[in-house]
Formats: sequence, structure tokens, C-alpha cells
Amino acid sequence: MFNDLLKILGKEKVSKSETQLYNHSKDESYHPHTEPDVVVFPSCTKDVQLVVQYAHKHAIPLVQYGAGSGLEGQAIPINKGISINFEKMNRIVSFRPEDMMVTVQPGITRLQLNEQLNRHGLFFPVDPGADATIGGMAATNASGTAAVRYGTMRDQVLKLEIVLPDGRLIQSGSLAKKSSSGYHLNGMFVGSEGTLGIFTEITLKLSGIPEHILAARCSFPDIRACASAAESILMAGIPVARMELVDQVSMIKVNEYSNTSYPAAHSLFFEFHGNQSGVEEDSKLVEMIVVEAGSKDWVVEAKSKERAMLWKARHYLAYAFRHQNPSLKAGGTDVCVPISKLAELIVFAREIIDQEGIEGGVLGHIGDGNFHTIFLYDPENSVQMKAIEKIDEQIVSLSLSYGGTCTGEHGVGLGKIKYQQEEHGEALELMYGIKQLIDPKKIMNPGKVLPVRVLK
Repeated sequence: MFNDLLKILGKEKVSKSETQLYNHSKDESYHPHTEPDVVVFPSCTKDVQLVVQYAHKHAIPLVQYGAGSGLEGQAIPINKGISINFEKMNRIVSFRPEDMMVTVQPGITRLQLNEQLNRHGLFFPVDPGADATIGGMAATNASGTAAVRYGTMRDQVLKLEIVLPDGRLIQSGSLAKKSSSGYHLNGMFVGSEGTLGIFTEITLKLSGIPEHILAARCSFPDIRACASAAESILMAGIPVARMELVDQVSMIKVNEYSNTSYPAAHSLFFEFHGNQSGVEEDSKLVEMIVVEAGSKDWVVEAKSKERAMLWKARHYLAYAFRHQNPSLKAGGTDVCVPISKLAELIVFAREIIDQEGIEGGVLGHIGDGNFHTIFLYDPENSVQMKAIEKIDEQIVSLSLSYGGTCTGEHGVGLGKIKYQQEEHGEALELMYGIKQLIDPKKIMNPGKVLPVRVLK
């Protein structure tokens, strides 16, 4: 395989060094590492097609690799094979500021993209926290802190260039902002986690940089009041750009790690976008709601440095948990439910973590019903392993009983496969049929998303 790929791509685009194999054996998840047989670094669409055609001919597994920031093991090559790294495909292909859209290769990261866009008064709003690649974000239908206002990756993608498992190249979508033509292939491929095809170009909607940005934070005596306040804000129709919940345990970790002095209490973080008068009015309305819900403090962060510190502290929470105990692993779950059920599920999550005696926190994008748990554990401790499995299963089970989903943004990967039958029922059969139609040799990221079985 290695020598064949050398002939196809050249020695600068193929590697099986120990370092590269190890780097591509893992992501940020707690799932076991598996090294690929070889790593390739395509620089253009044609390179990708050549690799896919070779893999299709020889039935070799293909796994795509972006920044390695995934949390459910999507980039782990559990069946070995070829890992495709897109770091050489990180260009802006075309930029149309007058149409507020940009076409990029999959390897460009969101920060690299925004650095170019910001000069023109535009930005790409999806912010999952990590500096993930656009290809990886599209593959998992990422969202993040700003989804309550701007939506998820599926809402931003206008057009895709996709290499199918047999090497064919197709285009889905268009440059129009909406369409009623044909099946919605964008919606199917975005979020498919590399199991149906490989993105080589992605056309995205852009947003204008707001005239005025205001951040704020407040704290509550108990987590139910915190969640209920968030629910009231959403029901009031106030257009918050970000609304994040961070529970008391997590706030303590934030202060220890980021050298901040925020109140060690259940907290909400906010951000408002718009013109100055509108933003200030929205902020006042939210302040009234949180005070009525029991908050004793409301602090506005108007300066860019303070705003950046606020969101940096939120985004680095996983590292905040790990830094005092680097020998421990960090795990957790990510669910999404209807807003009316959010407070109840968050309270349940906090209670069960405490009951199981696990050090962990509850946090997340409460503005769109999506929240996360994070906890530390020793993988060699069987008691802790059983406890975190129980926590995960009970939170997911309650979420599904409320009509929610087992994952709001991290994706299925390896960790959420076991919930697919319960969540999708008969619709899972249709998914198997789609997979069989597009990828009959099962070479595209095998073992992810769909429970393993012999496809008919």
C-alpha cells in the first residue's frame, strides 16, 4: 500500500513515520487509540480522487483527519487503512464579499478563515471552541456557543464538492441562499462524519461583524434557577448571540485554571450583537429576568479584552478540569432537548454526577437546549468506569424520553453508536440503505455512526 501511494502522490504526500501514525491514531476523545497503516496529505481535489479510487479498488478503509479536536472518536482509524490529512488543503478557493459567501478547502481552520474575513467586515459565526477545520466542522455538523443566534454548520453550508467512495466527484447545493430543487444532499452529507464521502470544497454563508458587542455574566444560588432563567429569556424572544451555562463546580475550575475571580456559583454567560442601543436594551431586559429568577449579580463586560477573557475561560473548561490531574482522563456526554425540558434535565445531570461520586461539571450552550457534562476518571478504575457509563446512559435515556437527541453537536462517532436504534427506530433502516447505496464496500470511515452489522 505504502509504495503504491508513493507512486500515486509522491513521497512528500505520504508518510508512515512513527510520529505521524501516532498523531493520527487519536483525537481529543477518551476512546482507545488505533494507528492507521499510512497517512496521506493531498493538496488538491485530484489527489483526493486518486487516493479514493485506489482505496475503492482494494477495499481499504479511509478515515479523514482535520485538526484532531473531535470528542467522539470520528478520526480514529479503528480498522486501520489510510488516514487522509487535509493540512495541505487549507486555502480560500473564492471569496465573494458582495454575496457574503466564501468557498474554502476542508483543511482551513475557523480562526484562519476569520482572520481573512475580518478585514472585510465579515466573519464566519460557528464557534465550537476549538480551532477546528471547516471540513471537520461540516462532517460533524458542529455548532457551539453562537448557535443560538447563527445556527449550526448545516445552516451555513450552501454548496459542497464531494468525492464519493468510488472516486466520482459531485456538487451538491448552489450559490443561492435557498432552493426547492431536488433532494437536500447538503443536509445529508453535512453531519455524516465522513461515512458517505469526502469534502474537497465547502461554500459557506457569512455574517457581518456586529456594530456593537456586549458580554455579561451573572450567578445563581442553585442550578434550577439558572436553567429556568435561561428558559425565560428564550421564551421572551430576546435575540441573545450566546448564552452559556457553567455550573458551580466548573466555575471553581475556571478560576483555578484561568486565574480569574468569578463568583464560585452556578452562572450564565451572555453575549449580545447588534447596534449599540438595541444591544443595551436587550441586556437590560435580560438583567430584569435574571434578577427576578434569583441572581444577585449582573456584570457587563463591554471591553474586548474582558469579553475575550470571559469566553476563553469558557472554552478552556475541559483543560481546566484536567490540569490538576493530568494522569486522569476527561469524558462526558452531549445531549440536546426541547427548551421546556432543559431545566429538569440539567438538574438531573448534576444530581447523578454527585450521587456517583465523580468529579465533574455541567455546562453548555443552554440557548439551544444543548448541554454537556464533563468528568474526570481513571481508566484503570473499574468502579469509576461503571459510574461514568451509568451517568452517560441515564442522561441520554432521559433526553431521548423527552424527544431529544443523544448528541447535539459532538456527533455519533464511536461513543453514541449504541443509542442510534433507540433514537431513530425504523429510520435507521433507511440510513443503512443510504450507506449501502453510496458506499457498498464500506470503506468510508467504517465503524462510525451506524451500529456494525452485515448490510443487506
